[in-house]
Amino acid sequence: MAPRVSFEYELTILNNNLRDMGTLIESAIDKVIKAFENEDETLATEIIQGDRTINDMERVIESRCLSLILRQQPVAKDLRIVTTALKVVTDMERIGDHAADISELILRNIKQNTYSIVSAIPKMAQVAKEMVHDAVDAFISCNTEAARTTIKKDDIVDDLFNEVKSTVIEAMKNSGENADSYIDVLMIAKYMERIGDHAVNICEWTEFHETGSLNNVRIL
Repeated sequence: MAPRVSFEYELTILNNNLRDMGTLIESAIDKVIKAFENEDETLATEIIQGDRTINDMERVIESRCLSLILRQQPVAKDLRIVTTALKVVTDMERIGDHAADISELILRNIKQNTYSIVSAIPKMAQVAKEMVHDAVDAFISCNTEAARTTIKKDDIVDDLFNEVKSTVIEAMKNSGENADSYIDVLMIAKYMERIGDHAVNICEWTEFHETGSLNNVRIL
């Protein structure tokens, strides 16, 4: 197989791996929404256990990227594609970690009935999940315009986080004995916000692997 054909073939496998990992983290976010809304201990535990699969997928993709660099010795844009995939998979793994972190907080507060005051959190999760899907898709399809559109959605997540923060502060004023539970709820919202931030990172790496610039600074 000619070197260029071989590189394109292996790049297709890499993209398929990234898409599969994207499906896993989207599913984790979906399950988190359901576990949060239904105070579902079984589902929260399943998410935590499933994080191992996401971690395993990260290692597979990292290994494939390093193999591509060593065997194919790509240069210029080809090298950017592979090196940015290494960056993107780290952000994707962190999204899986945040889903597991949220699940641990759900398990700790499963009997506290504090979730009913924060309807904005499921909304945050839904927007964050859409951002993750669109960010991974933009990266695989090398679509910088879609990446820029996805980045704009982060404002929605940030606004919803501020709404949760205000709600939690007010609830703590009225019911101080549940302060620890309310703080955990705020942490859940913060993890959701971080998921949105990681989606933004993926979009920024999409711009880099297409243009060689990151945040309007020429790098390569």
